[in-house]
Amino acid sequence: MPKTRIMYIENKSASLNGPARIGRVSFSKTGKSISYGGRTFQSLKGSGFKANHYDVETRERFWISGPRKDGKDRLYADSSAAVEIDPDVAEEYWRDIREARSE
Repeated sequence: MPKTRIMYIENKSASLNGPARIGRVSFSKTGKSISYGGRTFQSLKGSGFKANHYDVETRERFWISGPRKDGKDRLYADSSAAVEIDPDVAEEYWRDIREARSE
């Protein structure tokens, strides 16, 4: 069973504030690649500009990181662009990461 984790995924290939989402990724056995949404990503090993991974097929660049408790995941906080949350992780995200309490 591959290791999975909820992560923040932002496409940086077209602009500094690209489409972004919160979703569950899976890691390869070696931990050298990440899979999400039918795509496979590998690390840029520090050589990326405002990106840390790339899609192995399209070469598009992405910022992939653990989501922040305060929800300020975008690299540029002044961006008002929405961050989509995958429905299959929404409840866990709000409960465990954002620590939202239902009243």
